[in-house]
Amino acid sequence: MLKKINNKVRDGDTIAVWFSCGAASAVAAKKTIEMFGDRCKIRILNNPIKEEHHDNKRFLRDVERWLEVEIESVTTENFPSASINDVFREKKAMSFVHGAPCTLNLKKLARTQWEMSNNFDWFVLGFTSEEHHRHTSFIESSMRFDLLPVLIANDLNKADCFNIILDADIKLPEMYKLGYPNANCIGCVKASSPTYWNHVRRLHPEVFKDRASLSRELGCKLVKVKGVRIFLDELDPNLTTRSMKNQAAIECGIFCEKD
Repeated sequence: MLKKINNKVRDGDTIAVWFSCGAASAVAAKKTIEMFGDRCKIRILNNPIKEEHHDNKRFLRDVERWLEVEIESVTTENFPSASINDVFREKKAMSFVHGAPCTLNLKKLARTQWEMSNNFDWFVLGFTSEEHHRHTSFIESSMRFDLLPVLIANDLNKADCFNIILDADIKLPEMYKLGYPNANCIGCVKASSPTYWNHVRRLHPEVFKDRASLSRELGCKLVKVKGVRIFLDELDPNLTTRSMKNQAAIECGIFCEKD
């Protein structure tokens, strides 16, 4: 596959890499530069979200120095605040069956608007080798054939990406250290697991309280117990169902899934 994507990319092409402040997308950016930086224009792009952990900005700056390329900020004109709460209130919803309005509006819409006003030939996402199915699903659902599977082609999994970041003397985002499965917003509304939400309640009680209050206001039942949806403020603080490491499907990016 590595040879195949090398042959697809032409000299002078522009490649857009979407960096989400996670380890995988950081390594995807690095590998893209290593593979094509001498013959293509590489643009590294990030959708900032107000409710992300503040350490994500530190990680972005560290990665920017590592890549020696400016990371561009891309927001949607519809929500200049880049706040998930603003989206929830305007859309009167927090989570849909196949995703969340925050991802749809702050990331997908922002990217669509960027693509409409910028010329590029290929784009890169942080799909790792164990996420080949997600890469395939994205292509099949979007009919987009300009996605370069850089990490998959290099046979790099999530653990490999963590190690590459650490070998570069870059501290991983604080969200990983806190036991979260990714560097998404604190209190990701795509999660429905009691384990995840009680983790948020313990580590970030103010965020839990905010999500619980707004979900009541909008009538959104975010957590699932024994197959039944309940409000966050109805959740037993001692209830756990599965380990946090199994929640990695709660991914926030151009291809949005729920656990």
